[in-house]
Amino acid sequence: MPSKRANRLPLTALRTFEAAARLASFKDAAEELGVSATTVSNQIRALERQWGSVLFVRMTRQVVLTEFGQSLARVVRQSFDAIAQEVEFHVTTRRVAVSVAVGSIFGARWLMPRLARLRRELPHLDLTLKRGRRVTSPLDMPAAVVVDWGVGDWPGLESEPLMRIDYAPVIAPALLQSAGPLRTPRDLSRHTALHQQDRSEWRAWLDLAGEPGLLFAEEMIIEDSNVATEAALLGQGVALGIFPFVQEDVDAGRLVQPFDRHLEPVKLYHLLTRPGARQRPEIAAVCDWLRREAVAYAVEWPRTRP
Repeated sequence: MPSKRANRLPLTALRTFEAAARLASFKDAAEELGVSATTVSNQIRALERQWGSVLFVRMTRQVVLTEFGQSLARVVRQSFDAIAQEVEFHVTTRRVAVSVAVGSIFGARWLMPRLARLRRELPHLDLTLKRGRRVTSPLDMPAAVVVDWGVGDWPGLESEPLMRIDYAPVIAPALLQSAGPLRTPRDLSRHTALHQQDRSEWRAWLDLAGEPGLLFAEEMIIEDSNVATEAALLGQGVALGIFPFVQEDVDAGRLVQPFDRHLEPVKLYHLLTRPGARQRPEIAAVCDWLRREAVAYAVEWPRTRP
């Protein structure tokens, strides 16, 4: 049930009063509000009768605020401004949530350095980053937008190639110094191999390098590609660096690339969404942004072209 105080605050009449006070004219207020001057005059008189106070002094060609009218006009104007700002923040600039799932090394080495640009270019989005996992069907999708690694076979999903990478051995300078030089691929037999997920990439690289039967001194399988890269940085062994994600580490001397042979895998990064999801403006905006960034990256690193 409305309180007595609320009954004494007729918002329509207050809006009329604010316009008349600001414009110092019932006629101009009527034109701004799209009503007649008589309506404006009647609403002001109703306020004055209800409150028992005069708001305007009526003169022949103008109206002048009384002392109470001036004080009330200032408060009403501030209140309407505050309401407009609140509406602007919560309605006009309403933010939309979008979830994106990426693998650890893609997220850490490629996406994270670009997040500030994404927030600048898509300020209306509330982005949630999730840990990616291998997707085989729409039921496996951990987010609205997923960047996954594969050959392009995702039944029931919309997919498109996003970015290529390639592999080459990398090793920490301290380990290279202590374990001996790597002049030829055969010298890898003195080192520990850091495998990512399984042994398939190292086997393919050794085939490419002409050492298909080479055995490492030790081997370690690490499921997380980003952890495998960190292990290489810490001198735990030789890893197949993912280029160009590790190029900055090589350029800075944190890692050494002893051989110039690069393995180009059949798989590449793809952009995945559920069917029809890109019809939603926020999903389309994120996909377009990822696509633009990948294209710009491919200009800098041509081997990343999908």
